[in-house]
This record gives sequence, structure tokens and C-alpha cells, in this order.
Amino acid sequence: MHQRPAGWRRITAALTLPITLVLAAGCSTSSNAPTTEGENPTLTIKIGSSQPESQPNYYCGMKLLKERVEAQNLGLTIDMFPNSQLGPDAERYAGVQSGDIDIDLQGGSAMSTAYPQIGVLDAAYAFNDVDHFFKWVDQYGKDFFTDFNAATDTTIVDAWYFGMRTFTATKPIRKPADLAGQKIRFPNTPQFLANAEALGADAVAIAVEELYLALQQGIAQGQENPVVATHAQKFDEILKVASLTNHQVGTHYVVVSDKTLDKMSQPQKDALFKAIHDIRAENRKCVDDETEKVLDGWRGDSTRTVVEIDQIDREAFISKAEAFFNTHFKGENLELYKSVRASA
Repeated sequence: MHQRPAGWRRITAALTLPITLVLAAGCSTSSNAPTTEGENPTLTIKIGSSQPESQPNYYCGMKLLKERVEAQNLGLTIDMFPNSQLGPDAERYAGVQSGDIDIDLQGGSAMSTAYPQIGVLDAAYAFNDVDHFFKWVDQYGKDFFTDFNAATDTTIVDAWYFGMRTFTATKPIRKPADLAGQKIRFPNTPQFLANAEALGADAVAIAVEELYLALQQGIAQGQENPVVATHAQKFDEILKVASLTNHQVGTHYVVVSDKTLDKMSQPQKDALFKAIHDIRAENRKCVDDETEKVLDGWRGDSTRTVVEIDQIDREAFISKAEAFFNTHFKGENLELYKSVRASA
């Protein structure tokens, strides 16, 4: 029988509780209770993201969270800062740890400097699809996130879908060999750069805030992102060939500063956590709908090429990625990777 990492030994007990109760129980501290029971402090909460307002995780995520939490009349006001207004990913996450930022939408790789194992969840083809990802989160991930929370002074409440990451470039990409000779932008994190190597890509590490100009100047001939992000960031103005490799499940973890949670009453935390959890399903449908809308537009444009999923040699990509990561990862990271692959 496959052995799960030692940090997951408490999973059976955790699975008996709803996810909201598990996380809420793990984030409050008796030594720093906010106020007397029943009293709700008046708080203004900052939420940040790298995504623009035209991206679904803003209008079907952050905006919904603001509306629903404020409607509870519990003394909470949420101020939204999309489009990297509070800085790039790594800086924002450091701000969440310090308490300067209350909530942020973060990818696992950007948080891996604080907790390296979370980067493993961003490995190319680690998850077969988005259903596999959320199955793992709900059935196997609770102890993992509890350990993450304890180690980082931040709390991941849930994950919102961002879309399947695919390639857009100047040439079609149907098989790993097609990546040869194309400089493809990947985010500048260890896991994303490892993904490039695993897939056979020649990676160019460029911050998303600088990517449009880099594509204009030919510094990169392609990039990988969910379809909705590619369109929202206008990268498709330059890149006309989309290859639906679906090589990574794109997700944004909704991560809250423990310093913020320490200021909140239990009713405030319950309302915040419930809203975040409830938005997950709506957000996923929103992302799926917008993805199909963008793809339909691309398919109907004679100047563009869409390499469909059934035209991709997916097995070749998966085999190449698995062979790479089975030697790239070591120790607990390898154990986690293998357990994720086995959970499909």
C-alpha cells in the first residue's frame, strides 16, 4: 500500500470535520483573543491579487467576497487591490506573513520560499485535472494545509480555480519536441522553472508585470497561463497560437494573515471563511464559462490557431514530466508528489 507523508498521519480525524471547522479551529489563539465574546471589532481588511479586474478571480472571486462579507454587517470592510497594486506575488505574501496585507490570492509556487512543499502541488501534470485537484484538497490535504498554516503564520482557507495552464506561442505545441527552439516565459519560481525543464521548454523567467513588453520585444516567443489570464492580460494580442496542453491546474489559494485573524471575532472569522468556501464552486463555473467564451473567440478568428486537447500528445508530456520529477524531487517532496499522483 502506498505510504503517505508522515505529516498526514492525523488525516482520519481531520476528515470527520467540515473544512470550515478544521481551518477555523486552527487559526484562533487563546492568548490573543480579539475581544469579549459576541463583540465584533470594526476592521478594514485589504485583499490583494496579481490579476486585473477583467479576470474571473476578481469579479467572480474578490468582488463576491467583499459583497458577501460586508452584507453580514459584522463590522468588516474589505478593500480590494487587484493587478499587483500591493506588489508582485512574493512581496505580497511576505506582507501577509507580516500582517501588512490581510488576505491575498496566491499560487503555491510563490509561497514555496516559506514552505517548500507547497510548490510540489504546482508540478506539471501532478494533477490530472481540476477534479483531481479538489478531490485531493478535500480528501487528503487538510493536514498538509494545517502544517502549512502552523509553519508560516498564515492560513490557507480554500483554493479558487484559476484555469488550466496552457501554452500560447508563435508556433503550435503538440508534443514535447515542439518546445525546442522556443523561448517560453515561465514565472520566476523554482517550481515553475522545474516545470519548464520537465516539459522540455527553454524557459525565460519574467515577472508577469513585465511579460507583455517582453513578448512585444521578442524576448520570449511564448508563455504559459490559463486561457482567461492570457486574454485578460492581453498576451493574445501578440501570440496567435494556443496549444491546450492543460499541463497544470491553475489555482489561487485564499491565504489570510494570522495577525488579521487574531484581531477578528469568531463570528467575523466564520462569515469570512464561509464566504470563501461558498465562492469556490461559483468561481469555478465562472472560470469555465469565461474560458470557453475566449476559446470560441479564438476558434472563430482566422488569424489564430487553437491546438485542441485531443490534438496534444498528452501521454508523451505526462511520461516526460513524471520521469523528471521522480528524480528531481527528494525526501518528503518526492513522497508528496507520488502520493498526489496516486490519488487520482
